[in-house]
Amino acid sequence: MHNSISNGFLLTRHSKDTRQGISVTLWVKTKEKPVKLVIQNELAVFFVENNHVDQARQLLALNNITTTKISSLALKTFNQQAVSGIYFSFLRDFYQARELLTQLGIKCYEDDFRPDDRYLMERFITADLSFVGNVIEKDKYDEILNSRCKPGQSTVKLSVASIDIECSMEGQLYSIGIYTQDQQKVLMIGDPQALDVSYLEWVKDEKALLKAFIAWIHEYDPDILIGWNVINFDMTLLQKRCDLHQITFAIGRDSSIPYWRKNKASEQRYVEIAGRVVLDGIDLLKTATYNFPSFSLDNVANTLLGIGKKVEDVDNRVQEITHNFHHDKAALARYNLEDCRLVWLIFEKTQLLEFAILRAQLTGLAIDRIGGSVAAFTNLYLPKLHRSGYVAPNMGDGNSDLVSPGGYVMDSIPGLYNNVLVLDFKSLYPSIIRTFNIDPMGLIEGLKQPETAIAGFDGAYFSREHHFLPRIIESLWLERDKAKQDKNAALSQAIKIIMNSFYGILGSTGCRFFDPRLSGSITKRSHQILTTTRDWIENEGYRVIYGDTDSIFVHVGNEKTASECQVLGEQLQGFINKQWQSKITHDYQVVSKLEIEFETHFIKFLMPTIRGLDVGTKKRYAGLVLADGEQKLVFKGLESVRTDWTELAKEFQQVLYKKIFNNEPISDYVKEIVAKTLAGEFDDKLIYRKRIRRQLKDYIKNVPPHVKAARHADELNQAQGKPLKYQNKGWIEYYITLNGPQTKQHLSAPLDYQFYIDRQLATVADAILPFINTSYSAITDTQLNLFPSL
Repeated sequence: MHNSISNGFLLTRHSKDTRQGISVTLWVKTKEKPVKLVIQNELAVFFVENNHVDQARQLLALNNITTTKISSLALKTFNQQAVSGIYFSFLRDFYQARELLTQLGIKCYEDDFRPDDRYLMERFITADLSFVGNVIEKDKYDEILNSRCKPGQSTVKLSVASIDIECSMEGQLYSIGIYTQDQQKVLMIGDPQALDVSYLEWVKDEKALLKAFIAWIHEYDPDILIGWNVINFDMTLLQKRCDLHQITFAIGRDSSIPYWRKNKASEQRYVEIAGRVVLDGIDLLKTATYNFPSFSLDNVANTLLGIGKKVEDVDNRVQEITHNFHHDKAALARYNLEDCRLVWLIFEKTQLLEFAILRAQLTGLAIDRIGGSVAAFTNLYLPKLHRSGYVAPNMGDGNSDLVSPGGYVMDSIPGLYNNVLVLDFKSLYPSIIRTFNIDPMGLIEGLKQPETAIAGFDGAYFSREHHFLPRIIESLWLERDKAKQDKNAALSQAIKIIMNSFYGILGSTGCRFFDPRLSGSITKRSHQILTTTRDWIENEGYRVIYGDTDSIFVHVGNEKTASECQVLGEQLQGFINKQWQSKITHDYQVVSKLEIEFETHFIKFLMPTIRGLDVGTKKRYAGLVLADGEQKLVFKGLESVRTDWTELAKEFQQVLYKKIFNNEPISDYVKEIVAKTLAGEFDDKLIYRKRIRRQLKDYIKNVPPHVKAARHADELNQAQGKPLKYQNKGWIEYYITLNGPQTKQHLSAPLDYQFYIDRQLATVADAILPFINTSYSAITDTQLNLFPSL
């Protein structure tokens, strides 16, 4: 590897001031070993319009802020103003200059990029890179000085360790679990003679425990540390306990300590470790668009894997952990290691690590970056923009009085239907961007020559030749098609999320390229596409009963067979695609990238009304489909797929709808469920589960039931000397009782069964029963007569 070109995967990046100037450090994993690339004498830069350069130069000199050079460049702003680059050898000068000039009204463009991010971006480096430089061999890694890098390809396998700590309520450590591909161990405070368990490694006290963990980190040398709430809890507590014992938490590959950052708004903490990445399972699942009623490890493991500890009460769990530490260390060790294993299995099941790696390779985002849609777009777009002679606008430059609407949602026609076909435009917003060349720079270039450009909305025109976003999306599109063919689910999902985010960021004031003319030319075009498609379908003699964003719901008649519906769906698909190809070629002289697909045949379909009205709902429906020869119920926006309804309501809806869709009698079933509810047979299914989204003290007016339950519970906790559980957000499970809402753990009053019947069962039933000419009350009046006291 001496002075030869090598390839690797980028783990971490960092920039800092040294005595000689700005140094950029990139930690890279190669097939041979980790490598620390050092790029010295980098420059930080921002841009200023030329008509402000002399004033900026004078102000910086007067304030003793040193610049390395100020150069006029062949670049201009979106307002066609030429700019100069102001370069700095030290970050401290860069930050001082930025603050000074901004305060005095001189606009600085692109002044929010760190030198390490700009270094990678301007070289089109995402996660895989090639490098060369002067090698200094270390014990477990090589340091490369005077490094030079460019995009590369690597197939490096990253080493992973799942970690989990167990501790007291006060934060005193008991043990640290570690799970890797070839090692499973628990470091635990205790007497080595007390127990003979193969995976247990004993230490005498907390200080020794921390030192043993740090030593293991350096011995095993993992690239990735994974866990559950691992940054905000495990890593944070390890840092605090090291500080308490005056131990250097030296877990970086070069024995450096972690660098901590905190988001003031969200309280989210971030940790940077030289050469190592910490990935939190919860954050990654959310980034990959997974959604669960609860992101507790128990719930996610049960949902995805069918296994888990199934411990419901956190307080009892901590008490049990403390009890086991003192009386049953073998049980605590099993528990600790199982937490590590569950996280490992969840990562395997969902391909979370593969997803994070692929996202980094596609966008240049750091592998541990949470969210980052705006940054991903900027990484891909900005270097192309520079090479076309523009600097990027600043936040707020695109603000205007224009408002771009959301996706188009048609008024629905309520009813219970046979044979509803759903036709869905494939990735509609990306298709619109590709078809009509919607692009930030393309807008600026198009406005210069509107007579030859493609007309958008709100006065927008888009250049036919000068644009990047359509090509970026097209390349992602082709990669996704290939991923689907290769059955690479992680890559396909990563590309889908990236593509679909690009519309959102163009319509977000948090993006430097925000312009309502861009987002409006996407959403208003989608409105036009859906309404025109509806008109074409209805002109063919079919009834469009609903449409939402990119989907059209067509009722094709009650008497058609499944095979006839299949043929008709394919015919409509071909007809609509042909119509759009012809229309777009004729009207805009471009090739249509729009593609509608026949997606679903609902044998039975319910479009309900808004409660208490005759008007149809939006984004709420249910239907019955045949999948692999079996009937399957599909619910959208109804109680069965909502987290704030009871299990009884969900099960009741599932069974009731299936019976109605299959023309089965339902009266006896409804009466039976009501009777069993009143008899207390479904008490375990009457729990509400809801998130407390603010601190309890912030709920002043219109206090909802779950907050009342939380306040009642914490009043009892305080009276009993127990920790308060619900003061600072979180999830709560509660019942509605005759004395009001009460948590599951503090239930003292009888359940209000009539409340559940009226608000849950009756509400579910009356969403569908009127369509078969009956109602909940018509069925249950005789049943209620059996309970005259109610």
